Parts: sequence; structure tokens; C-alpha cells
Amino acid sequence: MPTTDIKVLALVGSLRAASINRQIAELAAAVAPEGVTVTIFEGLGDVPFYNEDIDDAMNEQLDQPPAAVGALRDAVAAADAVLVVTPENNGTIPAVLKNAIDWLSRPYGNSAVKGKPLAVIGGSLGQYGGVWAHDETRKSFGIASARVVDAIKLAVPFQTLGGSAPADHAELTANVRDVVGKLAAEVG
Repeated sequence: MPTTDIKVLALVGSLRAASINRQIAELAAAVAPEGVTVTIFEGLGDVPFYNEDIDDAMNEQLDQPPAAVGALRDAVAAADAVLVVTPENNGTIPAVLKNAIDWLSRPYGNSAVKGKPLAVIGGSLGQYGGVWAHDETRKSFGIASARVVDAIKLAVPFQTLGGSAPADHAELTANVRDVVGKLAAEVG
């Protein structure tokens, strides 16, 4: 029986238009099981650096957050689950993704990501495919109150792709489809 109307939001930790991690997110959108839609959030690079002074002032004055922050929070709130697709930068989380986590962690106790199923996958140049960044991302999102699904893992060492696109690899395609299906099964 197919899953129905599950909305998964993909957050990509690389800002490059043709990054392999973006291609993996695009692959997730293309191979999602029936009844599951994966949408890539556009605009992480537009989100300003987290500043608690701005966040606190917003809350005190009941003002809206900066537009890019509002768009991010709204997109996460509207999703049933979140799929983070990220590389590893210098052994850890890319700054743009960590910044998104910081904004998404607020307001404390009532954030857009609170209790939402979330999985972290992706690839990197290193021989382990970014597992350090993936582990740190899981930890940070867990602290931010997402319901991190630790059992869903996929780390892609870029050298295993042989210079071709992720979609050209049958095993990776099957693994990405499996990831999306498992994440969708966590909704409920």
C-alpha cells in the first residue's frame, strides 16, 4: 500500500548549483516512492547569520523574522519530514547548514523542526563520505528538537562515483529511494 501525501523538505548543505550533494537531493526528489514528494529548499545562502539580538528583538516586538528566515521556518513547518543532504567541510558541518540549524532551533521549545522526523545523508571527498559531518548534523538537529532517525544513513565517498552523476549509479539510486521511503515511514 503506497504512502500518501507525505511532504519531505530537503536541505542541502552545499551552495554550489551543481554540487554532488544537490544532485543527490535532486535524485531523492526524482525517485521518491509514490505518494511522497521531496522538495529542495532554495535559499539557505540567503539566511543571515544567526544573531540572538535580532531573534530576541523579533520575539519581543512580535515582528516577523528576516524574510529568508521566515521562508526557511515556514518550509520546515509545512513539511512532514526533513532530509538533510550535506557534504563535510573541514571535518564538520558546512557553515550554511549550521546557521540554518541555529535559526530552526528557535523559538526554544516551539521550533518548526520540533518532533519532525529528520534524516541526514550525503557525500564528500573523503574516503568515508562525510560521516563526521553527518554525525555532527544529527547531533545538532537532535539538540534543536528534531526527531532524528539515526538508523537512516547514507554516506557517499565521491570517488565511488567515478566522475559521473549520482543518478547514473543504480545502487546509489536504489539507496536514495530506500532512504526517502524509510523517512516517509517515520511520519505519523
